[in-house]
Amino acid sequence: MKIRVSHILVKHEYEAQDLLRAINSGKEFAELAKKFSTCPSAPSGGDLGIVGRGRLDEDFEDVAFALKIGEITSRPIRTRFGYHLIYRTE
Repeated sequence: MKIRVSHILVKHEYEAQDLLRAINSGKEFAELAKKFSTCPSAPSGGDLGIVGRGRLDEDFEDVAFALKIGEITSRPIRTRFGYHLIYRTE
């Protein structure tokens, strides 16, 4: 199984919480990713492309594959890279 996923990566949980509140109040995920994400995927709106299992951090992957298409995580996900908001686009 492969999915298409985007994310926003930040250093601190409070930053991720602030971004999640902005998304829930109607801000565009991709625009926030471009502006605030520290990942090299930021210029593309956080798009990581189509990925299969075994290519991502395990904690990130478990959450990403559990999301429904169009769904965004309800809380920040911590990995060794920082805190992520994950959006399953396909």
